[in-house]
Amino acid sequence: MSLDAHLATLQQRHSALEQELAAAKAKPAISDAELQDLKRRKLLLKDEMERLRGSAH
Repeated sequence: MSLDAHLATLQQRHSALEQELAAAKAKPAISDAELQDLKRRKLLLKDEMERLRGSAH
């Protein structure tokens, strides 16, 4: 898989998590731990994308 394709896949996963997080915040039944897990996963994807972009230059 090329770097651009990998970054595109990560971006799609990041966007999906962002939408899931927004939907979860609208639900009063979601726990703080679940919200924290979504945020952590989103941040990990962002960090991976930044790392890959940095290594490409």
